[in-house]
Amino acid sequence: MRIRRRVRQDPGRDLSPAASAADIAAVRAAIVAARGAGDDVPIGAVVLSPDGTPLASARNAREELGDPTAHAEILALRAASEIYGDGWRLEGCTLAVTLEPCTMCAGALVMARVSKLVFGAWEPKTGAVGSLWDVVRDRRLSHRAEVVGGVLQAECAALLEDFFHGQRGNRTG
Repeated sequence: MRIRRRVRQDPGRDLSPAASAADIAAVRAAIVAARGAGDDVPIGAVVLSPDGTPLASARNAREELGDPTAHAEILALRAASEIYGDGWRLEGCTLAVTLEPCTMCAGALVMARVSKLVFGAWEPKTGAVGSLWDVVRDRRLSHRAEVVGGVLQAECAALLEDFFHGQRGNRTG
């Protein structure tokens, strides 16, 4: 007997509520941050205070800093934590990012007590908010964030597609 697995194009589409105007604006701000990534994969993140004021934005900087933890989400969370709350708790805040977070970034936003995550493109290879795992909404954890995924998905995916197309075009040999 064979069991067939059905793969969904948007893994968490049935888990995410509809995006609000504020969610769309937040992802647009993350897209702006991503565009400054240079040689790094163009992923951007923005942390917003509970009233919607931007606290910090960042872009991937792994290549630039030679740091495997320099993901846009981690850098934005660190910067926001310096100016908001008690130094590490970001309760009431929203994290907007252009790509579904990986396990490291999903774990960090849970540990920072971020209240809401809004992201653009789904990441079927490493996504930890519905694609491969769902760290952010795991009922075993003491904190779970609200999640809105797939916001401006086509625009966010285009950033990555253009970057990787350029990378393939620049290969020699």
